[in-house]
Amino acid sequence: MKSPKLDPAARAILDMMDAQGRPPLEQLSIEEARGNREGMIALAGDPEPVARVEGREIPGKAGAIRVRIYTPDESSGLHPALVYFHGGGWVICDLDTHDGACRAIARRSGAVVVSVDYRLAPENKFPAAVDDCESATRWVAANASALKIDPSRIAVGGDSAGGNLATVIARRLRDGGGPALALQILIYPVTDLRVTDTASMREFKVGHFLERSAMKWIQEQYLSAPSEAMNPDASPLLAQDLNGLPPALIQTAECDPLCSEGEDYANRLKQAGVPVTYTCYPGMIHAFVAMRGVLPAASTALDEIAAALRRMRPAVAASHA
Repeated sequence: MKSPKLDPAARAILDMMDAQGRPPLEQLSIEEARGNREGMIALAGDPEPVARVEGREIPGKAGAIRVRIYTPDESSGLHPALVYFHGGGWVICDLDTHDGACRAIARRSGAVVVSVDYRLAPENKFPAAVDDCESATRWVAANASALKIDPSRIAVGGDSAGGNLATVIARRLRDGGGPALALQILIYPVTDLRVTDTASMREFKVGHFLERSAMKWIQEQYLSAPSEAMNPDASPLLAQDLNGLPPALIQTAECDPLCSEGEDYANRLKQAGVPVTYTCYPGMIHAFVAMRGVLPAASTALDEIAAALRRMRPAVAASHA
């Protein structure tokens, strides 16, 4: 049964999906799960224009990593930057499914956006995606001058699984001597892969786009064993030390099973002294930011992201015990 809290536009999307009769994610093969990408791209709406979009291959621990670089304008000055990790449960989605969001962020913020095509599970289990995203972030920082990026204003961000990756990379760089990051943008992030029985998981576990059963399937695809969910690089909510991480913008959706764990992580960061802006979008469902073509709230969320990138201050190297 659908929640009365749902925004009417979000409810209409869910009704449309129900009418299509698509089986639950966990009943699909990997190929079938990845086969709905055109529908996802369509929900993103018309692409917003940017000055230049360039595909590159950069070095990673296990071979080349594809990235797509969005340059918002041809100005001669240095831009802020966002290294972006797409969602999709570490299993589905790619550079194309998140092209619309990356274009919108680049155009609205004036930031160079570097979208990372990290290795997907189950072919590449945890921590392959983490390793690729760390390599890509280090590459962006090392090549900031050539990319016309201000090296002191580099952010990491992503949605869902990508939000998980972003905060894990922020912690890895803190512990690995930098480069220092100026901001982390976590859009309805997965923060606890144990798939615990939180308040939002109980309330929205069925019928609200992302389901609890799908999260269990995602866990099985991404991790080699359930015990790996205890690793803070898989479940950042379990990290003992969150001190010295960059400021965070965390966005959640009210009618999303992941809402509670996103809010819990925001509170953990605040307790550690990290500046946090937390916004829960009322009536919204998981993945709503990728549905700009049909959900007006997506554009509001993208504007909030763009504003955060415009005003982010130069990074300060972490210092913690």
